[in-house]
Amino acid sequence: MEKIVFTPEGEAPVQFYVLEQTRLGGVDYILVTDSREGDGEALILRDTSAPEAAEAAYEIVTEDEELNAVAAVFENMLEDIELS
Repeated sequence: MEKIVFTPEGEAPVQFYVLEQTRLGGVDYILVTDSREGDGEALILRDTSAPEAAEAAYEIVTEDEELNAVAAVFENMLEDIELS
């Protein structure tokens, strides 16, 4: 499982483990968790960086319709998890 580090502006770095990634409507999304094993906090993040950017920039998906659509895709990809 790939581990990535996010550095929010003005905050300490945060580590997440990438469970899966997908592309919907030309937008890249990743499903991350804060725990390598067991139940952890899961987030769906949207890539907001420009295609030519050296580093990716992500933001948490909070809009209900988008969140539900992307969560359904990840649930289908990962049969052993339920996102709610």
